Amino acid sequence: MTTKTYGQYCGVARALELVGERWALLIIRDLLVAPKRYTDLRAGLPKIPTNVLATRLKELEQAGIVTRRIQPRPSGAIVYELTPYGADLDQVVLALGRWGARSLGELRPGEIATAETLVMALRSTFEPGDAKATYELRFGEVVVHAIVDGESLEAAPGPLPDADLAIEAYAPLSPLLNGELDAKAALKAGIVSTNGSVAALARFAKLFRIGPTPAPN
Repeated sequence: MTTKTYGQYCGVARALELVGERWALLIIRDLLVAPKRYTDLRAGLPKIPTNVLATRLKELEQAGIVTRRIQPRPSGAIVYELTPYGADLDQVVLALGRWGARSLGELRPGEIATAETLVMALRSTFEPGDAKATYELRFGEVVVHAIVDGESLEAAPGPLPDADLAIEAYAPLSPLLNGELDAKAALKAGIVSTNGSVAALARFAKLFRIGPTPAPN
């Protein structure tokens, strides 16, 4: 797929040759949520140059990671989706997201959150247990939902009108999810509001836990 090689007979090296180019894993991240048209991918990755997106999609297709299909009429649109080989990256991407979330910090200027980033954030931080609950999470105009049933989680874009707890986030929730703030303090600080109790928000934070922020040297 690429002329950029590491010269090592190693699974890690080969994986990086396949998906280590800039933007490749973010394309895969979004396709893990759902198949997408080119325009959908472009909208979710507004900083990617169009020629780079086209190149990455071609490379991922050649590697057997992504495939194209034509939607039934009347749409007839070309949709990109992961192959079974590409879908095997699910746990890899979730593990990277879980690890990287510990260093998120504050929202940087120009950074955005999309439905795909929030869905994958919920999936990567989910702590399975015996809880049963449903959530609707809003961050600006972006709305996603989560259905927790013990060990399983269903997270997807869109509202969930009958959710047990509706959460409106006005800033990144990392201080709540990594334990820097408890639920009461997060509500008082104004980074979040809910239609439920402090205890319900605390349960949400326990279910979607980010590890501690790494200490600087």
